[in-house]
Amino acid sequence: MTQSTINRYRPPRHGPQRPRHIFSARTRRRKLRRRVAASVLLVLMAFLVWLTFSLGGALLNPALGSSLGSRFAEWARGHGASSIVNWTENEWYKHHPPPVGGTLPPGSIRTPTSSGPTNVTSNAYLPTPKPMVPFASPAISGEGDWSPVGRRVDGVPAIYETTLRPDAVHTSYVVGVVWMDTKLLRASLYSGSSIPGGGPFPLSAPIKTSAARTLVAAFNAGFLMANANGGYYTAGKVEIPLRKGAASFVVYRNGSSNIVAWGNSVTLNHSIVSVRQNLDLLVNNGRPVAGLEANDTSKWGFTLGNAVDVWRSGLGITANGALVYVGGPGLNITDLANLLVRAGAVRAMELDINTDWVNFSSYQPSTSAGLATASNGRELLPAMTGTPARYFESWWARDFITMSAVTTIKNAKG
Repeated sequence: MTQSTINRYRPPRHGPQRPRHIFSARTRRRKLRRRVAASVLLVLMAFLVWLTFSLGGALLNPALGSSLGSRFAEWARGHGASSIVNWTENEWYKHHPPPVGGTLPPGSIRTPTSSGPTNVTSNAYLPTPKPMVPFASPAISGEGDWSPVGRRVDGVPAIYETTLRPDAVHTSYVVGVVWMDTKLLRASLYSGSSIPGGGPFPLSAPIKTSAARTLVAAFNAGFLMANANGGYYTAGKVEIPLRKGAASFVVYRNGSSNIVAWGNSVTLNHSIVSVRQNLDLLVNNGRPVAGLEANDTSKWGFTLGNAVDVWRSGLGITANGALVYVGGPGLNITDLANLLVRAGAVRAMELDINTDWVNFSSYQPSTSAGLATASNGRELLPAMTGTPARYFESWWARDFITMSAVTTIKNAKG
């Protein structure tokens, strides 16, 4: 018997032998599972690192809001979760509707102070505004009456404020209204890194010392550009294409300003330095535009889901060129339009909405030529968030509008 024959009949040393290809397949599957698991773990770790820096940075960024909740919402919207955020906010507002009726705590309506020069004919400034007729009855003492605030220009008040209830139903709310003399004040649009995005821009937070010497007021601009349905022009560059028909705040080289439906009577030319668009006109020809509905959130409040009565703000222009600003809580879109009309606006646009973004601050240094600072600033309503300091902070990333004292009033007097 040959050796090969002996080997053929020799019993296996370690039990039955399996074909090598079976072991090879199992090994390959085992290695593949290890590689897949390692890849998933690596992706998960990378995601957690990104989430830590991205979300963590957002939660620490005051430019995204004054509360952690608002910062998280802004971060989520910026990362494709707008529908989830809107649904969540909608559910919250659905279960926390603004109260009907109710009374105001004492002192909620501002007691008017002396108004300074009145009934004086001058080419240098506009006639002081007439008191606003309150919507709710009976009127509370001081409701709708104007008081001068902020730095005066050559001794003349340039800004007047008043407080009143927004309608006859939600009588536990107070909104603020501001009247601004555009003969005494010049407007500037300050851009931010988040609105319109990009930069740097010639005018951006923080407000510089040279501008603080004449600053009288600063207030919020419009929506994030993704929701504004409009464009943005500044410093000779169209950052976002301007939309024909869009409500537009226009600033000219001489500091004058206007609110128009873009392209109807105003188009880009060398005299314009800034255009900020936001939705469509809310008021036109001295009346709320046709088709306004209090419960319409598809056009006028998308960034808050289906919330209706929320913090809103708007800006209008009167027949004689004064600017009027309205801001406050518990406002639906018809309330905002009615307030702007009653303040004298012939054309008006909605500005930003939501608690964290509605802010109007005036500044009154101890001397007429003193620097405007956070310490001598004052908010239109005590409940406004952000404080007058936000416009002096380098981290403030949203656009805003400033009103500054003219320097040639003495030469303009007639």
